[in-house]
Amino acid sequence: MVSVTSLPEAPGTERPPARKRSWRHRLLRFDLHYTPYLLIAPFFLLFLVFGLFPTIFNGVVAFRNWRLDDPEHAGWAGWDNFAKLLSDSDFWNALYNTFGIFALSTIPQLFLAIVIASVLNRRLRAQTFFRVGALMPYITPVTASTLVFDVVFARDNGIANWVLQVLGYHPDTPLDWHATKLSSWIAIATMVNWKWTGYNALLYLSAMQSIPRDVYEAAALDGAGPWRTLWRITVPMIRPVVIFTVVLSTIGGLQLFTEPMLFEQNPQAATGGAGGQWQTIAQLIYKVGWKNLNLGYAAAMSWALFLIIVIIAAANALITNRLGGGRSK
Repeated sequence: MVSVTSLPEAPGTERPPARKRSWRHRLLRFDLHYTPYLLIAPFFLLFLVFGLFPTIFNGVVAFRNWRLDDPEHAGWAGWDNFAKLLSDSDFWNALYNTFGIFALSTIPQLFLAIVIASVLNRRLRAQTFFRVGALMPYITPVTASTLVFDVVFARDNGIANWVLQVLGYHPDTPLDWHATKLSSWIAIATMVNWKWTGYNALLYLSAMQSIPRDVYEAAALDGAGPWRTLWRITVPMIRPVVIFTVVLSTIGGLQLFTEPMLFEQNPQAATGGAGGQWQTIAQLIYKVGWKNLNLGYAAAMSWALFLIIVIIAAANALITNRLGGGRSK
């Protein structure tokens, strides 16, 4: 009786050498188990060096006395820098300005973005032209666009004042957009809305295109108009993207720096106007840290801003999620 193990193998079924099979097996195992981590490792390394480490180091500086103009006066300050914020009128003024500009920019911006995305989602002639045109403000350098808007909101011969006169507003003297809080807030919010509305509109448009057309056909058969369809069907179905844009706009709005800096006649001063009419928290941090050379106090301000952004972003996401859930029921 012939043993099974002694039977000759069929032609073409020869086993590869053990060494070669082991090398291929190890390479395949490395590719399956370790290659994904190697591909994402650069991001985490960069985040560790330029993100996490500066954040932790900044937190340590916030608890120290650190002035570049007085190196001898250094040491552990504890909670003194944070306690100073509670009685700092400049900090509360900057916080007030930041929230004012944030409200005038973020709410109209996202509302217009949804409306524009709804229009671009329809069958239009030259769709590509209009979609690219909506993105043009975003790809325009913020410095260039802000300088143009500075001319638009000029006190004398500015386009904004000319538009107000066309609409029937005839003051005794031309409106000085730099003079008061509200006027400067509106001017800066207009710059922010012009740059980011089209970007958010394309995000909404990409989400809208994933909604089945059958849903809109059923809504049309039920007698729903375009406006009701937008707010009762479209917006709840793109709720994850809406929450993402709300959080992203909150982070960017509360960190606003470039537009108010360039809106000033002397950007290096970082005062936000003669009376701090539009000085934001980011401007104040720059002024305290690099103009007044008080890095410890500036670090405490930046950490206070970080905590405020986390709280406001989480609250906005929660409110948006609940409102969207309520509409979709």
